[in-house]
Amino acid sequence: MDIKSMKNYLYWLYCQFELITCSYLMEPWEKLLFYTFNITMLVMVLYTAYIFVSVHISTAFQFFLHLLGNQHENTVSVVK
Repeated sequence: MDIKSMKNYLYWLYCQFELITCSYLMEPWEKLLFYTFNITMLVMVLYTAYIFVSVHISTAFQFFLHLLGNQHENTVSVVK
């Protein structure tokens, strides 16, 4: 794919985004606020997913290992 067709494709995607969100009807200052809010929300969602999804996967992995009978190396076994 050459540069010109990529540029046209990205412009087409931008036009589709403006049509879907109806942002083509907004004033320039409204667009700035709208895009700033949306980008901020997207960054916060991605950051939250990056931080918390890995913790949840790790916890779930440890839970399933415990169910299968595997013990951690640092657990102390009780000897009677």
